[in-house]
Amino acid sequence: MYPFLRYTKSIADAVIARSKGQKLSLDDTGEISFRCNLSDIDNFLEMNNGRVFTLYDFGRTDFAIRAGLGKALIKNRWGFVVAGSTIQYRKRVRAFDMVTIKTRIVAMDERWVYIEQSMWVKGKPCSSALLRTGITEKGRVIATKRILEALGKSDWSKPPQGYVKEWIESDNDRPWPPEG
Repeated sequence: MYPFLRYTKSIADAVIARSKGQKLSLDDTGEISFRCNLSDIDNFLEMNNGRVFTLYDFGRTDFAIRAGLGKALIKNRWGFVVAGSTIQYRKRVRAFDMVTIKTRIVAMDERWVYIEQSMWVKGKPCSSALLRTGITEKGRVIATKRILEALGKSDWSKPPQGYVKEWIESDNDRPWPPEG
C-alpha cells in the first residue's frame, strides 16, 4: 500500500522548510532523512526494491517544493511524472536504519528533466537511480523551457553529458513496445 500519511508528512515538512528559508536552487542537492519502517521491508528483512522507488518519490517531491516547482505545479495545474528509470543496488537497507535520500538534477533537455537520486545509510551509498521526469499539462509532457520560465530561470541550462547522455542514447535504441 502506498504510504499516503508518510507522503503527506513529507510534503508538509518540505513546505515548512521552504517557508523557513531552506530553499533549493536547481543546482543544489536536496536531502531528506527517515527511518526504514517495518512496512518498508520484504521477507528478507531489508527494504523492498519497490519501496525504494516509492521513497524516492518523497525525495523528488521535497526537491520540487523547496526549489519552487511545487507552486508552479499547482498554479498551472501541471503534473510531475516519471517516464523512465534505471537503478543500481549496492547495500541493503534494513528495518529501522536511518536513511538519507539525496536528490539532484543532473541534466535537462528540451523535454525531460533527468534526476539522480541516491539512498544512504551510515554515510554509505545503498542505491542510486537515474530518472527521466517530465512536467505534464492536460496529459502531455511540456517543454522544459516553460518550466524554467515559470521558475524565473530561463537562462538555466544543464545539457546531458557522460553516463546520462549514454543512457538516453541507449534507451532510444530500446524497442517499444518490447517484442515477444
